[in-house]
Amino acid sequence: MTEPTPQAGPGTQVPIRLMLADVDGTLVTQDKVLTDRALEAVQLLRNAGILFAITSGRPPRGMEMLIKPLDLQTPISAFNGGVIVKPDMTVIEQKVLPEQLVPLLIDLMRSFELSVWIYRGADWFVTDRKGPHVDREAWTVKFEPTVVPSLDGLAQGVAKIVGVSDDHGAVTSAAAAAQDKFGNHVAAAPSQPYYLDVTHPHANKGEVAKYLSRQYQLTADEIATIGDQANDVLMFAHSGLSIAMGNADPQVQRAARRVTTSNEKDGFAEAVTRFVLPH
Repeated sequence: MTEPTPQAGPGTQVPIRLMLADVDGTLVTQDKVLTDRALEAVQLLRNAGILFAITSGRPPRGMEMLIKPLDLQTPISAFNGGVIVKPDMTVIEQKVLPEQLVPLLIDLMRSFELSVWIYRGADWFVTDRKGPHVDREAWTVKFEPTVVPSLDGLAQGVAKIVGVSDDHGAVTSAAAAAQDKFGNHVAAAPSQPYYLDVTHPHANKGEVAKYLSRQYQLTADEIATIGDQANDVLMFAHSGLSIAMGNADPQVQRAARRVTTSNEKDGFAEAVTRFVLPH
């Protein structure tokens, strides 16, 4: 671990010592590609002595393909922090949903006509292999779901429930309903316009930023965060430099201190060179 930095005086700009990045819509393109510029940007961070970490709603295995090209050394926060693993996939800690709430959350999502997936341990469960976005998710995370006739009996040890629909309004409404109904017992927010992620209340990206702050003895001002979705705003609040992607919704952009270009225009690399390194 690094030594803590003394507090800066008034008017002093605190140097960034760690950058925390969302993955989909941020670090990778819409086709889930790590561009050469993104790889070069991470190397520039490393050359400047800045730690680099990633967090995502993806399962741990869904981020495994990023470890080698990015030469990740920091903990990887999957399921928005529901499971934190070492780069060798050893679990550091995990937070699961209260067992009694799982069937209630499934019923709520289905009342908005969302398809429902469950992530438990290393497994991803669906009831319809041909359901919306299953093909794309399997291609993204590089492993196949387990198809089951029913989600009954899978309530124990659930790290994340996902509601899926191409009706983006239904996803947003279901997120609000889940938060209203279950309050502080869950964290519910879209990770993409068509995905509603529901996790343990302390499995959110704000908690990820706080975890890394403790792990590396950093102040919030020494952390930069970058993302594109509503679930990234919580980590913005725990960093001195928050950056929204150009493809982010206007409300996400308003929550950030800086806005970069879109993920199709190397917005992550632009953010590193324009905002993080000069800081």
